[in-house]
Amino acid sequence: MADMRTGGGGRVAGTPTGRHLLVLGEDLMGDDDTAARTAVQELTGLSSVTSTRDPGASAGVRPTLFSRLGVAVAELSADQVQAARADRRLISVEPERVQRALGTPGPGGALSADYLRGFADAATFLRDRAAAAAPDTAPGTAQFGDTDQLTWGLQATGVADSPETGAGIAVAVLDTGLDLGHPDVAGRQIESRSFVDGQEVQDVAGHGTHCIGTSCGPLAPGSGRRYGIAHEARILVGKVLGDDGSGTDAGILEGIEWAITSGAQVISMSLGADLNEVSAAYENAGRRALDAGALIVAAAGNNAERSTGNVGFVGVPANSPSIMAVAAVDSALAIADFSAASSAVEGGQVDIAGPGVDVYSAWPMPQRTNTISGTSMATPHVSGIAALWAQRTGAKGRELWTQLTQAAQRLPLPSGDVGAGLVRAPGA
Repeated sequence: MADMRTGGGGRVAGTPTGRHLLVLGEDLMGDDDTAARTAVQELTGLSSVTSTRDPGASAGVRPTLFSRLGVAVAELSADQVQAARADRRLISVEPERVQRALGTPGPGGALSADYLRGFADAATFLRDRAAAAAPDTAPGTAQFGDTDQLTWGLQATGVADSPETGAGIAVAVLDTGLDLGHPDVAGRQIESRSFVDGQEVQDVAGHGTHCIGTSCGPLAPGSGRRYGIAHEARILVGKVLGDDGSGTDAGILEGIEWAITSGAQVISMSLGADLNEVSAAYENAGRRALDAGALIVAAAGNNAERSTGNVGFVGVPANSPSIMAVAAVDSALAIADFSAASSAVEGGQVDIAGPGVDVYSAWPMPQRTNTISGTSMATPHVSGIAALWAQRTGAKGRELWTQLTQAAQRLPLPSGDVGAGLVRAPGA
């Protein structure tokens, strides 16, 4: 999530859509959908249930059942909700909600006033802290900076010294799409699909292009410094957030299932909602992704304001135990003012940190590049480096998670803020 307290237009993150998510128990899951379809039909009153296993699902028909994730979405009456919650075949029944890439510019590329205020507050805090610190010894003194050749994030994480390229690894970025005509992705292996009704994959907001640029951008961009990590990875672009930066749980879950089915080893999600409770639907998705050999990496959230004593909390979906939650650090390797801290809910801990302040990356043309901040920007650093480790070791799923946390650089900060520490690329 980019550093912003509210979105510029669109739906508010966390707002219920009026539909519900049914999380199916293991007894309903099998080699086919028969038991699951029957249960969903009985609980919803639908005469037929469309599954992601159906041939029509690939033609843009919105499914009711996300078969591989064990989740269904449907409109339910109050009586149906009550009956479903009492049904022992289900793990959970929860409202479907809106998620956002917080900080996404609206159509036309203009950043909202809320974003600018939030970013200015964080920048002022960082400036004042650095001014008060001793220049050589105190925490907060800048250690890294962009050069003509590299962004500070690629320097800090060791990407520049890694021989891995991401070749042979598929990275899925579920966000606002991609500027498919961007010159820095010309000639790349790209597979794309939109899960937003009535909208193409083409990125209007910029957030998705920026995240893809960091995780999978080129080794030698046509202009400016290198900002991309896994520059030979296969890129899977899932547009799950619309041009206003918002999307529904159903679209995101469908995107996750598509990414798994398409062979993604890493699924990057710089999105979420400030809800201090675990979503059983996303936990099911995260666990099934790991079982399939895919690691979901998600932004911890930007609901902190540490300069005022508010450390925030990790939101949905990053607070799911089976999804890796990413915090943001600045160029001094200090925790970003906006970066959410671990919460007490099961799975609500920060797992790892990445560069997330003043991050330079791709942006829709004609602007081409942009510098923004947020746990959204830290997340693709982790995703791109995960692809490098997957290439180096062949690790997948839970093994890849362990690889990343074991290789992380320990920081003199609480684990509740940065987890295992700063993500690090495999060395030469």
